[in-house]
Formats: sequence, structure tokens, C-alpha cells
Amino acid sequence: MSSNNLKSIKWKFLIKDLLGLSRFQTQKNSIHLKEAGDWLMRAQDATADRGVSRTFNLRSGWEPSYPETTGYIIPTLIDYAKFTGNDEYKRGALEMADWEVDIQLDCGAIQAGTIAASPKTPTIFNTGQVLFGWVSAFKQTGEGKYHKAATRAANWLLDVQEPDGSWVRFASPFARFKRNTYNSRTAWGIYQVYQITENSKYLDASVKNIRYVLKRQNPQGWFENNCLVDNSRPLTHTIGYTLEGLLGVGIPLGEQSFIDAAETAARALIEAQAKNGSIPGCLDSEWHPAVRWICLTGLAQIAVCWWRLYQITNHSAYREAALKANQYLKSTQNLSSAVQGIRGGIKGSHPISGKYCSYSYPNWAVKFFMDSLLLEEAHSLSH
Repeated sequence: MSSNNLKSIKWKFLIKDLLGLSRFQTQKNSIHLKEAGDWLMRAQDATADRGVSRTFNLRSGWEPSYPETTGYIIPTLIDYAKFTGNDEYKRGALEMADWEVDIQLDCGAIQAGTIAASPKTPTIFNTGQVLFGWVSAFKQTGEGKYHKAATRAANWLLDVQEPDGSWVRFASPFARFKRNTYNSRTAWGIYQVYQITENSKYLDASVKNIRYVLKRQNPQGWFENNCLVDNSRPLTHTIGYTLEGLLGVGIPLGEQSFIDAAETAARALIEAQAKNGSIPGCLDSEWHPAVRWICLTGLAQIAVCWWRLYQITNHSAYREAALKANQYLKSTQNLSSAVQGIRGGIKGSHPISGKYCSYSYPNWAVKFFMDSLLLEEAHSLSH
């Protein structure tokens, strides 16, 4: 697509977006899921390899493959293949898993940034997220290459973990802070390796990190050191990562202190939710809005956490909040655009000029949107 065409799309779309006219009529979940799943497949096809393009950017089009998020897209596509009975999505997911094996660094880690980044810098969070893909691929196929890749990566993460359970070395070069609490999602990835190996060293490392995170939670449930750029008002995206990690380790272990910590934050987030289902993209230590735009990725992640809490508590407040969030998210998804990078995608921010992934459709926003809709469908079938 030419840069002139992209400029035309950008400004026409931006004007509508800023005027609040880019909300769309919602459809049944299966339609939104199909458009999102097909968007991810197009994002894979748009690259020179079999990873997933980082974003569709209104300025420049499809970006190179992004190892970090390609890793955790894999289980979403495998789940969607089961939901639809269409193995094409599983095929794409396993191609992604193979690509991740091919690009794994000699030390076992995964690099920072897109595949085009140079030098190839080993990074904690990215490595932790690819564990989800390899574990999911191993469970699907039983193939040893995925097991080997996951254990090599987890071993590297254990080797560089600090005695207090945090990680300081090999932080992302794109994050302002080295030590953070959203690495609880990395701990969850390590816990998944424990589940396929039954090696207690992985269990111990994941629990150690979660206990570190719990010590950084204030009485209102808000977490310190929990943002990429501004720890005083973290993104709902990184808040979502933190809660996912607490629940991902806490629920299967039955560790109530982990679940309670997530619940304290999840209840505060319900209070922060607007009537239309949205949540401001950044929140201060009292859970007050710090920006006017919405981080759609973070909203989807928090909805996922509400669904998981509803599953174990049966508290209707979590279900109602998740349903409202999903309805809002669906209203931001364009189902009819002729532009392949827009149709079925989810913006970084609403409006699209917001400060999170401005003017872009990041692949991980689509992933978490699909996760939340699939959970809604699962709970609908159980009632």
C-alpha cells in the first residue's frame, strides 16, 4: 500500500475517530471473533517469515514480526481453532511456534523488539511470553522441540532471576524501568513450564516472583513499579499483565493470597469502569483516571481477569463488568473496512490518537480481545 493511500486513510479515519464517530454496531461474538482471527492470520501472512506483524500502522503499514507477542498469540489461535473446528488457525499457530524455535537465541532467551532489531538483545519479559506458545504447541503435538525450547528459555530466566524473585538484568530496552511488577506474567509462563515438566525449580521461581509482586501492592490494590514509562500512573495494559500473572499462578495452585491480591485490584477496576464499559488508559495510585483516552488492550486484559474471577467465585459483578467491557470493545472493531490491516483489528487506543500505540492496530490487542470473547462464549454455554 502506498504512503499516499495510508495518509488518506489516516486522516479520514482520524477525523471520524476524534469526533466519536468510529464506534460501530456490534454483532454476535462469532462474527467479531472470525474477523479478529482472520486479522491475525493476515498479520502473519504480511511478514517475510511466519511470525506475526507487530502492528498495522496507519503511517507505514504492516511492521515486521514481533517475537514477544507472536509467542502468546499461539495459544489464542489454538483455542480459536478448537472453538471453530477450523484447523487452519492451529496450522498458523504451529508455524508461529516453529518460527520462535528458529529464532531462539543461543542462551535460550528471546530478543527484544521486532525481528528486525539489531543487535539481538535477550530480554526477560519477551522470553516469558513465548513460553506460553511453546507450552501450548507441546500440549497440542507432543513434539519434543517445543518442550526443549520452553525448558531452555525457562532455565535462562531462572539463571538471571534476583534472590528476591524480581528481574533486573536483561530488562526491555524499550521500558524506562528495569525492575517491575508486571513480570508476574513471566512468572506465569514459568509456571506453565512447571506444569509440563513437574520440576519444582520452575514452581519455586514463579512463586518467588509473585510473592515479590504482592509486597508492592498498596492497600487499595494498586501495584508499584507497574508501567513501561510512568510508574505513578500505570497503563491498564501493564495492570492487566500483573493481574493475569497473579491469577495464572494463583488459581491452579489454589493459593488464596495470590487470588485475593488480584481480587482487590479487580474490584477497584470495576469502580473505575465507566457506564459504557470502558476504563481510562492510565490510573493513579488511588485508581483515579490519569488520561482521557482508552487503552483497548488493557481493557480486554482486565475483562479476561474478570472472567477468570467470575469462574472461580461466581460473583455476578465480575461477569457484568466483563460483558460491558466486551460490548465496548466490539463497538471499536471495524468489521467492514476494505483495508486489510484495519478490518477486524483492534486499535491501540480509542481515540486512535491516544498515547498507547497511536495510529496503530497492535497484534496483542486482537489477541486479548479474542481471549475475552472466547471466555464469554464459554460462560454462555455453561449457563
